[in-house]
Amino acid sequence: MSKPIIHVENLSKAYQIGQIGTGTISRDMERFWITKVLGKEDPFLKIGETNDRSTKGGSDIVWSLRDINFEINQGDAVGIIGKNGAGKSTLLKLLSRVTAPTTGEIKVKGRIASLLEVGTGFHPELSGRENIYLNGAILGMRKKEITRKLDEIINFSGVERYVDTPVKRYSSGMYVRLAFAVAAHLESEILIVDEVLAVGDAEFQKKCLGKMGEISKGEGRTVLFVSHNMAAVKSLCTKGIVLENGMIAKNDTVEKAVGYYLIGNSESLNHRKFTTEFDTADYTLHAIGVKVVDDLNNQVLDEHQEIEMNIDFTLKHLQKALHVTMVLNNEYGEPIFTFSHVNVGLKLKQGRNQIQCKLPKGFLNIGSYYISFFVIEDAKSVLFLEKDILSFNIQEGERPIGSWMGKEPGFIKPIFDWRIE
Repeated sequence: MSKPIIHVENLSKAYQIGQIGTGTISRDMERFWITKVLGKEDPFLKIGETNDRSTKGGSDIVWSLRDINFEINQGDAVGIIGKNGAGKSTLLKLLSRVTAPTTGEIKVKGRIASLLEVGTGFHPELSGRENIYLNGAILGMRKKEITRKLDEIINFSGVERYVDTPVKRYSSGMYVRLAFAVAAHLESEILIVDEVLAVGDAEFQKKCLGKMGEISKGEGRTVLFVSHNMAAVKSLCTKGIVLENGMIAKNDTVEKAVGYYLIGNSESLNHRKFTTEFDTADYTLHAIGVKVVDDLNNQVLDEHQEIEMNIDFTLKHLQKALHVTMVLNNEYGEPIFTFSHVNVGLKLKQGRNQIQCKLPKGFLNIGSYYISFFVIEDAKSVLFLEKDILSFNIQEGERPIGSWMGKEPGFIKPIFDWRIE
């Protein structure tokens, strides 16, 4: 039976918005006197709010993580998933000892190799080769051990031609290639990978996922993986932890964790509207929602009814060619298709645009779906992207007696022009 290699108990991390420390020397001294001299509870910890980025808070203290508890066994591959701002990166930084917790305890058995951000742990003035040795030394490896792995690391990274060039001249893709190769091949018991792999090309991402699977299943090392690509999470991981507003919402098998993340724990997500406003110099996004056409109660998204998607979008000026694009993804995080108003020749006007898109009856199969939302400038630059802005379920409608019941294969089932002569 595998033994716990990571134990996290009552872990919390608080940040003060806009300033460092408590704000004044007098407050810092007061805090020191109360906690260190008198041994009382820290008054700093009595204030603050959960990390809900969609609402405006009344406190300048935000809990990025609050009362986190879990154990991870040796050899586990665990996906850490959640929306932007849920606390995923903060958790990985705490596990990697990049930052210290406000309260709680972390017990780790073994060395940790982390890939948190592009360039983490690299010295920009050193060459790729020198950084490999530097990272190995940080992990406590001897020079002979690193030399034994050197050729394998360079070959995997695909940057052999530039390995003796200072890494400050590398592109972000080259940086990630070498950084992942170093983290994956040096002999650490735990590998932590944030979503930096999105910087690499598709071929290298596939190569990295294969290597992480080999590390976890073949070598018995522990992998913690953060990604918004649910297909990648499900293919690599066996367990999943879902974070919501800095707290654990689900800690289960990867299938159940991904399902919870995509569709939530309530049927109300069928009709959830994204109402937080995004306001820039060019546009304002007011709301986005999904409903069933001609259903005043809007109770169920039925497979036999038209599905209507609505976007409330204000374009402040027309100097730039802006358009909105959506990608429909399935329950595994795989894109099914992309659709945009420009595909049918419609253009945004200056001022408020109430955009409506209807999917025909019976087009989507039973299942769970979620929307990625883009605002694109001049058909090339992505100004805004939210990968899980809206999720919904399509439920089974009435079917003739004797017909197939339940979900049929596939994700769409368009009605084609059939003839029998």
